[in-house]
Amino acid sequence: MEKRERLGSRLGFIMLSAGCAIGCGNVWKFPWMCGQFGGGGFVAVYILCLLLLGMPVMVMEFAAGRAAQTSPVRLFQKLEKPKGKWGFMGYASLLGNIALMAFYCVVTGWILYYFYRFATGQIRDLGFVLMITNPGVNMTFLGVTVVLAFIILSFNLQGGLERVTKFMMVALLLLLLVLAGHSLTLPGAKEGLSFYLVPDLKKIDGNVIVGAMNQAFFTLSIGMGSMAIFGSYIGKERSLLGEAVNVITLDTFVALIAGLIMFPACFSYGLEVNAGPSLLFDTMATVFANMAGGRWWGTLFFLFMVFAAMSTVLAVCENILAMVRELTGWSRPKGSVICGIGIFLLGLTTALGYSVFKFQPFAEGSAWLDFWDFIVSTNVLPLGSLVFALFCCNRFGWGWDNFIAEANAGKGMKVKQWMKPLFQWVVPAAILFIYVYGMITFKWR
Repeated sequence: MEKRERLGSRLGFIMLSAGCAIGCGNVWKFPWMCGQFGGGGFVAVYILCLLLLGMPVMVMEFAAGRAAQTSPVRLFQKLEKPKGKWGFMGYASLLGNIALMAFYCVVTGWILYYFYRFATGQIRDLGFVLMITNPGVNMTFLGVTVVLAFIILSFNLQGGLERVTKFMMVALLLLLLVLAGHSLTLPGAKEGLSFYLVPDLKKIDGNVIVGAMNQAFFTLSIGMGSMAIFGSYIGKERSLLGEAVNVITLDTFVALIAGLIMFPACFSYGLEVNAGPSLLFDTMATVFANMAGGRWWGTLFFLFMVFAAMSTVLAVCENILAMVRELTGWSRPKGSVICGIGIFLLGLTTALGYSVFKFQPFAEGSAWLDFWDFIVSTNVLPLGSLVFALFCCNRFGWGWDNFIAEANAGKGMKVKQWMKPLFQWVVPAAILFIYVYGMITFKWR
């Protein structure tokens, strides 16, 4: 049997896990959801969901992955009791990761395209609608994203993924701070900060809570085995609650700083904060076009965005590759080629969804991107998180004693026995209630 690959350092593990969590969810999706759901109130509920629901599920994923020493596709089969029926969840994890990449690689391609346009000074006629309805642009930059990701993944774990992600994450954090500092000096910064950071309790309703939970799971990439795979690459030197806290702290820091960049800029230039998915592209392009040295600030901003998005693409594609290799026995280079072709072909649905493959699955104006996002954010992530909570904390699954022994192995923060009701009852009950409410109130048409 081929020896399981290992990460070279604890920093590599934290940066890789944070890189999977930090991405378009923080800097593309979080700001536009925050804008649409009323600002500060959404931020407060989102942080509560991260702490009360996201953190326990992340610890469970890390622990199950480290105990099983396999990819998620075999994880449940390895840890379940004799005659258990959990094995199907491994295949659901694989499908969930693939569905995520069906639209995520396209969004990453959009960010690459904006970076290219700013870097080359071609920003005069730049627009979100013009871009998404251009088949050539979408296919080209989807292809660049997928090829770049799988070239890096075709090398061994430490030489490829770990080395590249550590560099990207450090560069990303530095760029963030520079851009946030600049945004806070703009004339409308005070109004932007008030909208963003001061909760308006009247705006908090059931839809805000559903959106905040789904966004918390989306930004942490939990519920579909993405964190379990990195748990399987580390040793038992450190306990896992502390590692989850480190990853969530980094992830939340990036999301909050992204808002500090965007909302002061929106209020300074009189731009709509509830523009939806185009907020990042149209709003920031307008800001940079009207700013001294805007081309270079825009180039820096979209470079930071490329780093954020690619870190998640690399991490999730590594998860897909590991699962496919485990099922087939393929080498890393062969698996990279075949998985890359498959993801590119599936991604064409989203890439051409606004031009060639028009499809309106839900309310007017929806497209393939909304379909894939519904599959992943509204269903796979919350239901997958529910399954991990039930599996790790109950006798009919892996069991609380096995989970806590694995989670607490090594130095660092420990999961305490008094936390058992939170992990075993509160987390699954809250996820199920919010999920059902979200499905009832979803705008199907």
